[in-house]
Amino acid sequence: MTASQQNDARALPADRCGIGLRAPHHAEIVAERPPVGWLEVHAENYMCGGPARRHLENARRDWPLSVHGVGLSLGGALAPDPLHLDRLARLVAEVEPALVSEHLAWSLAEGSYLNDLLPLPYTEESLAIVAANIERVQERLQRPILLENPSTYLRFAASTVPEGEFLAALARRTGCGLLCDVNNVMVNAHNHGEDPRAFLAALPPGAVGEIHLAGYHENRVTAEDGSERVVRIDDHGSAVAGDVWTLYDAAVRLFPQAPTLIEWDTRIPPLARLAEEAAAADRRRQAALAGDPAAGPVALEPRGDDRAA
Repeated sequence: MTASQQNDARALPADRCGIGLRAPHHAEIVAERPPVGWLEVHAENYMCGGPARRHLENARRDWPLSVHGVGLSLGGALAPDPLHLDRLARLVAEVEPALVSEHLAWSLAEGSYLNDLLPLPYTEESLAIVAANIERVQERLQRPILLENPSTYLRFAASTVPEGEFLAALARRTGCGLLCDVNNVMVNAHNHGEDPRAFLAALPPGAVGEIHLAGYHENRVTAEDGSERVVRIDDHGSAVAGDVWTLYDAAVRLFPQAPTLIEWDTRIPPLARLAEEAAAADRRRQAALAGDPAAGPVALEPRGDDRAA
């Protein structure tokens, strides 16, 4: 069987939500085999071998995989670090994931990695730089990647292209796919006073290859003039919020081919709780595609492990 044939055989199921494979659940997920459709791993956690890599090898025997990177710095002015790209290419070649994804953000400056995914101005100049970086990565990996819309807490005055149109242009120019993070859409819409449905409408439906759902946290901040506002923080630390579920209804109708992932990376709950959230996404997706989103759960009842930050 060729690598491409195996990838096709292990494609991510659109009708079964996936969860992230995180360190606290490495042994349990193989032993308990929760009823989830697939697993996502953060690439940088598995590039250097060791126990984590052995756990990944065990898990990939039973589930299709998606590899999600955070370190390529595709939005930076410099080309991706060739050593980092080589490590990613080796990981992808060895575990043969169904999908590989990264972020529309930057995190590398003067040889140092910053512990964040930082925003960039959406301009024609930025578009050309990001497109060139994506093309370098796709050539090295010998496959298209998916590009994720980031969560942001500021907008650049220099930006001339709406974010959704910027992503659509990258997909057209490079042949990459898109990863639609619905939680990030709602976070940005709240923080910047934008229309989340307009963002979804700007994405080419056929280019969206994956959907993410997660929880956000709300911080109340005070400006110099004494006024207060609420800023949403994409912390992946709680159950999916009600307004994110509602936007998800629209997303699955626009992108029915795209598999869904529950991201929960801080205050990680028990594995059974993650599986419940994935099952809620499955029910919500089925109801939305049937034209009856009210039939699906808006969210699970909060539990002790769903505390706000």
